[in-house]
Amino acid sequence: MRSNYERNKFKRNYILVSAVFLLTGFIWGLIIFDGEFLKAAGTAGIVLLFDIILYVVAYRALDSVFKEMEHVSRVMTNVIEREEEPPLEEYKEGTIGILYTNFYKMVNALQESKNREMDEKIFLRDIISDISHQLKTPLASLMVFMELLDGDKLEDEKKKKQIITEAANQLNRMEWMVLSMLKLARIEAGAIQFQKQELYLEPLLLQAAEGVQFLVKSRKQQLAIKCDSDILIHCDGDWLVEAVINLLKNASDYSGERKSICVETEQTPVYTRIYIKDEGTGIPESEIPNIFKRFYRVHQEVNPNSVGIGLSLTKSIIEGMGGSIGVRSEEGKYTWFIITFVK
Repeated sequence: MRSNYERNKFKRNYILVSAVFLLTGFIWGLIIFDGEFLKAAGTAGIVLLFDIILYVVAYRALDSVFKEMEHVSRVMTNVIEREEEPPLEEYKEGTIGILYTNFYKMVNALQESKNREMDEKIFLRDIISDISHQLKTPLASLMVFMELLDGDKLEDEKKKKQIITEAANQLNRMEWMVLSMLKLARIEAGAIQFQKQELYLEPLLLQAAEGVQFLVKSRKQQLAIKCDSDILIHCDGDWLVEAVINLLKNASDYSGERKSICVETEQTPVYTRIYIKDEGTGIPESEIPNIFKRFYRVHQEVNPNSVGIGLSLTKSIIEGMGGSIGVRSEEGKYTWFIITFVK
């Protein structure tokens, strides 16, 4: 976009000032040369020549600045209105250079904001799609159960209790999935601020173990916590407990009866690590890259009521607190989940 407003204003002001200056100079020339008109006019002519040269130099310099500003304006228009990619940053000196730098900062900020908004829309779309897809099966099952129970179609009390139990399982599954998905969505959208502080690790692990004690005992499994009482960790305690509980539930689900589950810790000057070890079914090497995906389940037959979101939620919690999580496993022998917090 080009505008001659400033250029025309410069021309008018320059001509006006020059005319006043030349007239004043001519009058002073007459006074100095005792009224000799030609000498005064000759002096004024020389001044006018220098004035014209000065005008040309000044106008070209000013026009160059305006052209640079118009170039920036055109690029801004193309980026904002036509959604074009900005050209590579042009490095210049002086005020124009500062203008270019700030312009590209603004463009990058706008693009990051736009990309963030698009990512949030895609994430929200995927979350809604995932929830609706995962709710279809338990909802369909509940509708069948309700039809069977409606009007006393079933006379066998044992089958009625079995159907009611299964319906309760489906409701629990739905509740767990919706709550977990909401937590996951809030974490990945940055709506949750983790309150990190220095905490002793052992009480947190014992609290997590207490949260799965009933599940472990019902399967006659052994759960051991091995952690030095003086180990400190920089984290949000409540969220770390939830992440460890998810991993312990996973270890219990995929371990048989009378198997051992162990939580061990390691601390060095560089990092603090938490190992959750089980003696379960293990994970095929080809499946390991997928286990943290939402709703992905390696062994469908082990726990049919499993939602398949616990590991994804755990990963988001750990990474949200600045940590990382990995896995080692050998099919049919063991699985280790390893949480690492670098100091």
